[in-house]
Amino acid sequence: MRTALTQSMVDKFPISVKVKDYRDARLKGLILRITPAGVKSFYCEYARGKRVWLGRADAVGLSEARESARVILSEVYRGIDPIEARKPKREVPTFRAFLDGDYGLWAKANQKAHKQNLNRLATAFKVLLDKRLDAITALDVERWRGGEVERGLSLETINRDISSIKAAFNRAVEWELLGTNPLAKVKKSRTDNCPKVRYLSYDEEVRLRAALDAREERRCAERDSANRWRSERGYELLPSLRQLAFTDHVKPLILLSINTGCRRGELFDLTWSNVDLDRRILTVTGATAKSRRTRHIPLNREAMFVLQGWRAQAESTDGMVFVNDAGQRFDRVNFSWRHLLKDAGITAFRWHDMRHHFASRLVMGGVDLNTVRELLGHSDYAMTLRYAHLAPEHKLKAVEVLVSTSPFAAAA
Repeated sequence: MRTALTQSMVDKFPISVKVKDYRDARLKGLILRITPAGVKSFYCEYARGKRVWLGRADAVGLSEARESARVILSEVYRGIDPIEARKPKREVPTFRAFLDGDYGLWAKANQKAHKQNLNRLATAFKVLLDKRLDAITALDVERWRGGEVERGLSLETINRDISSIKAAFNRAVEWELLGTNPLAKVKKSRTDNCPKVRYLSYDEEVRLRAALDAREERRCAERDSANRWRSERGYELLPSLRQLAFTDHVKPLILLSINTGCRRGELFDLTWSNVDLDRRILTVTGATAKSRRTRHIPLNREAMFVLQGWRAQAESTDGMVFVNDAGQRFDRVNFSWRHLLKDAGITAFRWHDMRHHFASRLVMGGVDLNTVRELLGHSDYAMTLRYAHLAPEHKLKAVEVLVSTSPFAAAA
């Protein structure tokens, strides 16, 4: 009901069996609400469904309520939401405090490579660490980008860093530390969406396998030589390595990488409970996968041979598949890997490139990209599409359609 409210009317309005609102005709938005319990309160309605409580009528007079409502309506006119303005404000941390605090805790719980990611953010955006989150702007990041380009950093690396800091700010928005993401409009630099994939050529794979076999033979010969020396002096002989499928972890790790596409860390974390030799399936659990998603990889004949041989010589089949001399998880194989590449005459090839080699061979063998995506554990096609150019026969079939439907084809 709309009426020109007076203080006398406010005092004398009767109590109703239902909640009743009286809207002031003199100031649009001012409302007197009377409840069945007899409580009379003033409200300011500044938008549809949005009201601010001004106080009880027995404590706030009509003139005071009108003045409060005028102030609120004036704020709304200037673009200020009175409800949001009245919420207690949380202190906005610096970027450094955010990384060390809330975001660091979240990353530890949700990101497998959280240490590397947090360190990368702190290193790449060092100039922004001591600025408050709400003081960092898109222009700050654009200036940073310009400096990194001048320094010679690749656009792909810059784009990864931009994605990381935008993701961090998205979390700040979700946690209501910021109202909006100031970096939302920062775009990635344009780059080649189909970067060159490094995989082994036929000759390179032959040389790598030969280097692996030569390393195995060299280690066996060294053990044989040591035992001859010990025999001549009456010492107890060491176990012969020639009775084992592998002299150490290096060859089985590399062969499994080539035949399963597993990341190095995934193989380091692999347990025998996730190797099913009867069903010929290797399981990478979500706890150890980069994507945090469990995937199942079929084992081909060579992968089966490797795991059967390694299992036969393992001291224990209850824990991890690969353990160091102390019985603990491996954390690096760099020394042996570098020497193998040198012996094989292979350059510009990383351990992770064996994962690319696995995917490349599948695509070149006619395996569809969706299957490759599932085997690699990619969450979408974006990463898998880098291998699409390795299957040119599909594109050839596509353009051949033009010939089969052309007048030239009919005449021929």
